[in-house]
Amino acid sequence: PPRTVSYANFLIPYDSQYQADEKFSGLRTDIKAIAFYLPQFHVCKQNNEWWGNGFTEWTNTKQAKPHFLGHYQPREPHDDIGYYDLSDIESIRKQAALAREHGIYGFCFYHYWFSGERVLEKPVDLLLQNPDVDINFCLCWVNENWTRTWDGLSTNILFEQKYLSEDPINFIRDISIYLADPRYIRIDNKPVIKVYKPHVIPNVKVVFKEWRKWWLENTGGE
Repeated sequence: PPRTVSYANFLIPYDSQYQADEKFSGLRTDIKAIAFYLPQFHVCKQNNEWWGNGFTEWTNTKQAKPHFLGHYQPREPHDDIGYYDLSDIESIRKQAALAREHGIYGFCFYHYWFSGERVLEKPVDLLLQNPDVDINFCLCWVNENWTRTWDGLSTNILFEQKYLSEDPINFIRDISIYLADPRYIRIDNKPVIKVYKPHVIPNVKVVFKEWRKWWLENTGGE
Protein backbone atom coordinates (compact mmCIF):
# COMPACT_ATOMS: atom_id res chain seq x y z
CA PRO A 1 0.00 0.00 0.00
CA PRO A 2 1.17 3.59 -0.52
CA ARG A 3 2.93 5.17 2.46
CA THR A 4 1.28 8.19 3.99
CA VAL A 5 4.21 9.01 6.34
CA SER A 6 7.83 9.19 5.26
CA TYR A 7 10.00 6.54 6.89
CA ALA A 8 12.75 9.17 7.12
CA ASN A 9 10.79 10.86 9.90
CA PHE A 10 11.58 7.91 12.14
CA LEU A 11 15.29 7.71 11.42
CA ILE A 12 17.65 8.68 14.20
CA PRO A 13 20.97 9.76 12.60
CA TYR A 14 22.97 9.45 15.81
CA ASP A 15 21.61 7.12 18.43
CA SER A 16 23.07 6.39 21.83
CA GLN A 17 21.86 3.87 24.31
CA TYR A 18 23.22 2.25 27.43
CA GLN A 19 24.14 -1.40 27.11
CA ALA A 20 24.32 -3.80 30.02
CA ASP A 21 27.85 -3.97 31.37
CA GLU A 22 29.85 -7.00 30.25
CA LYS A 23 33.33 -7.87 31.42
CA PHE A 24 35.87 -9.23 28.96
CA SER A 25 38.94 -9.50 31.18
CA GLY A 26 38.92 -13.29 30.80
CA LEU A 27 39.48 -13.09 27.05
CA ARG A 28 42.97 -13.02 25.52
CA THR A 29 44.22 -11.49 22.27
CA ASP A 30 47.55 -10.52 20.70
CA ILE A 31 46.05 -7.17 19.74
CA LYS A 32 46.96 -4.39 22.16
CA ALA A 33 44.20 -1.77 22.03
CA ILE A 34 45.43 1.62 23.27
CA ALA A 35 42.98 4.44 24.05
CA PHE A 36 43.99 8.04 23.48
CA TYR A 37 43.65 9.93 26.74
CA LEU A 38 42.67 13.61 26.83
CA PRO A 39 43.73 15.02 30.23
CA GLN A 40 41.68 18.24 30.08
CA PHE A 41 38.91 16.93 32.33
CA HIS A 42 40.34 18.74 35.34
CA VAL A 43 41.02 22.32 36.36
CA CYS A 44 44.45 23.80 35.70
CA LYS A 45 46.01 27.23 36.23
CA GLN A 46 46.41 28.07 32.56
CA ASN A 47 42.82 27.26 31.62
CA ASN A 48 41.56 29.30 34.57
CA GLU A 49 43.51 32.27 33.22
CA TRP A 50 42.52 31.78 29.56
CA TRP A 51 38.91 30.62 29.81
CA GLY A 52 37.73 31.46 33.34
CA ASN A 53 37.85 29.76 36.72
CA GLY A 54 36.78 26.14 36.75
CA PHE A 55 37.11 25.54 33.00
CA THR A 56 37.55 21.90 31.93
CA GLU A 57 36.59 19.90 28.83
CA TRP A 58 33.23 19.32 30.51
CA THR A 59 32.58 23.05 30.06
CA ASN A 60 32.77 22.56 26.29
CA THR A 61 30.71 19.37 26.16
CA LYS A 62 27.89 20.85 28.24
CA GLN A 63 27.59 23.77 25.81
CA ALA A 64 27.01 21.56 22.76
CA LYS A 65 23.70 22.13 20.92
CA PRO A 66 21.67 19.81 18.67
CA HIS A 67 21.77 20.85 15.00
CA PHE A 68 19.16 18.54 13.47
CA LEU A 69 16.31 16.23 14.41
CA GLY A 70 17.58 13.35 16.48
CA HIS A 71 21.01 14.91 17.12
CA TYR A 72 21.94 13.79 20.64
CA GLN A 73 23.65 16.84 22.13
CA PRO A 74 24.85 17.65 24.67
CA ARG A 75 26.07 14.15 25.41
CA GLU A 76 26.15 13.30 29.09
CA PRO A 77 28.27 10.62 30.77
CA HIS A 78 26.44 7.65 32.25
CA ASP A 79 26.13 7.47 36.03
CA ASP A 80 28.64 4.60 35.99
CA ILE A 81 31.40 7.16 35.33
CA GLY A 82 29.77 10.59 35.70
CA TYR A 83 31.45 13.97 35.28
CA TYR A 84 34.78 12.68 36.53
CA ASP A 85 37.66 14.86 37.74
CA LEU A 86 41.11 13.74 36.55
CA SER A 87 42.82 15.51 39.44
CA ASP A 88 41.39 12.72 41.62
CA ILE A 89 43.39 9.49 41.51
CA GLU A 90 40.23 7.52 42.25
CA SER A 91 38.77 8.67 38.91
CA ILE A 92 41.87 7.39 37.12
CA ARG A 93 41.84 4.18 39.13
CA LYS A 94 38.22 3.55 38.12
CA GLN A 95 38.99 4.30 34.46
CA ALA A 96 41.91 1.87 34.53
CA ALA A 97 39.73 -0.89 36.00
CA LEU A 98 37.00 -0.30 33.39
CA ALA A 99 39.58 -0.31 30.61
CA ARG A 100 41.08 -3.60 31.79
CA GLU A 101 37.65 -5.21 32.07
CA HIS A 102 36.82 -4.21 28.48
CA GLY A 103 39.94 -5.18 26.60
CA ILE A 104 41.96 -1.95 26.66
CA TYR A 105 45.69 -2.62 26.98
CA GLY A 106 46.74 0.90 27.92
CA PHE A 107 46.27 4.66 27.73
CA CYS A 108 48.17 7.04 25.44
CA PHE A 109 48.25 10.36 27.31
CA TYR A 110 48.29 13.56 25.30
CA HIS A 111 51.41 15.32 26.59
CA TYR A 112 51.62 19.11 26.31
CA TRP A 113 55.22 20.34 26.47
CA PHE A 114 56.45 23.76 25.34
CA SER A 115 60.23 24.16 25.71
CA GLY A 116 60.09 22.93 29.29
CA GLU A 117 56.66 24.32 30.21
CA ARG A 118 53.94 21.73 30.75
CA VAL A 119 50.16 21.91 30.78
CA LEU A 120 47.54 19.36 31.93
CA GLU A 121 50.21 17.07 33.37
CA LYS A 122 48.28 16.25 36.57
CA PRO A 123 46.63 12.95 35.50
CA VAL A 124 49.77 11.26 34.19
CA ASP A 125 51.71 12.49 37.22
CA LEU A 126 49.08 10.97 39.49
CA LEU A 127 49.39 7.69 37.62
CA LEU A 128 53.14 7.75 38.12
CA GLN A 129 52.72 8.45 41.85
CA ASN A 130 50.37 5.49 42.23
CA PRO A 131 52.14 2.36 40.94
CA ASP A 132 49.26 0.17 42.12
CA VAL A 133 47.00 1.48 39.34
CA ASP A 134 46.99 -1.45 36.90
CA ILE A 135 47.14 0.10 33.44
CA ASN A 136 49.87 0.41 30.82
CA PHE A 137 50.51 3.81 29.31
CA CYS A 138 52.60 5.86 26.92
CA LEU A 139 52.88 9.51 25.88
CA CYS A 140 51.89 11.38 22.74
CA TRP A 141 53.68 14.73 22.48
CA VAL A 142 51.06 17.14 21.12
CA ASN A 143 53.61 19.36 19.42
CA GLU A 144 51.35 22.11 18.12
CA ASN A 145 50.58 25.62 19.29
CA TRP A 146 47.83 26.15 21.84
CA THR A 147 45.48 28.73 20.36
CA ARG A 148 42.22 30.40 21.27
CA THR A 149 40.58 28.85 18.23
CA TRP A 150 41.59 25.26 19.12
CA ASP A 151 43.16 24.72 15.69
CA GLY A 152 46.89 24.53 16.54
CA LEU A 153 47.73 27.16 13.92
CA SER A 154 49.83 30.33 14.24
CA THR A 155 47.15 32.88 15.17
CA ASN A 156 45.75 33.75 18.61
CA ILE A 157 48.56 31.74 20.22
CA LEU A 158 48.38 31.02 23.95
CA PHE A 159 51.37 28.64 24.11
CA GLU A 160 53.85 28.46 21.25
CA GLN A 161 55.99 25.57 20.09
CA LYS A 162 59.38 27.25 19.62
CA TYR A 163 61.59 24.23 18.81
CA LEU A 164 64.68 25.64 20.53
CA SER A 165 68.05 24.02 19.93
CA GLU A 166 68.12 22.63 23.49
CA ASP A 167 64.57 21.23 23.32
CA PRO A 168 65.37 17.68 22.11
CA ILE A 169 67.59 16.87 25.08
CA ASN A 170 65.40 18.71 27.57
CA PHE A 171 62.32 16.89 26.29
CA ILE A 172 63.71 13.37 26.50
CA ARG A 173 65.24 14.13 29.90
CA ASP A 174 61.93 15.53 31.19
CA ILE A 175 59.87 12.52 30.12
CA SER A 176 62.45 9.90 31.10
CA ILE A 177 60.76 9.46 34.48
CA TYR A 178 57.66 8.17 32.66
CA LEU A 179 59.57 6.00 30.21
CA ALA A 180 61.31 4.29 33.12
CA ASP A 181 58.02 3.23 34.75
CA PRO A 182 57.47 -0.56 34.44
CA ARG A 183 53.95 0.09 33.08
CA TYR A 184 55.25 2.21 30.21
CA ILE A 185 54.44 0.63 26.84
CA ARG A 186 57.42 -0.83 24.99
CA ILE A 187 58.11 -2.66 21.74
CA ASP A 188 61.09 -5.02 21.95
CA ASN A 189 61.87 -3.33 25.27
CA LYS A 190 62.04 0.10 23.58
CA PRO A 191 59.76 2.78 25.09
CA VAL A 192 57.19 4.09 22.61
CA ILE A 193 56.89 7.85 22.11
CA LYS A 194 54.14 9.07 19.79
CA VAL A 195 54.47 12.48 18.14
CA TYR A 196 51.32 14.27 17.02
CA LYS A 197 52.80 16.26 14.11
CA PRO A 198 56.35 15.12 13.34
CA HIS A 199 56.29 16.84 9.95
CA VAL A 200 56.31 20.33 11.53
CA ILE A 201 59.43 19.73 13.67
CA PRO A 202 62.53 21.34 12.14
CA ASN A 203 65.21 18.69 11.43
CA VAL A 204 62.93 16.02 12.87
CA LYS A 205 65.31 13.16 12.05
CA VAL A 206 68.05 14.89 14.06
CA VAL A 207 65.63 15.39 16.96
CA PHE A 208 64.74 11.69 17.08
CA LYS A 209 68.41 10.78 16.77
CA GLU A 210 69.22 12.96 19.81
CA TRP A 211 66.44 11.29 21.78
CA ARG A 212 67.81 7.85 20.99
CA LYS A 213 71.39 8.90 21.77
CA TRP A 214 70.45 10.42 25.14
CA TRP A 215 68.42 7.36 26.12
CA LEU A 216 71.21 4.98 25.19
CA GLU A 217 73.87 6.99 27.06
CA ASN A 218 71.73 7.39 30.20
CA THR A 219 69.96 4.03 30.43
CA GLY A 220 71.98 1.66 28.28
CA GLY A 221 68.82 0.77 26.35
CA GLU A 222 67.29 1.69 23.03
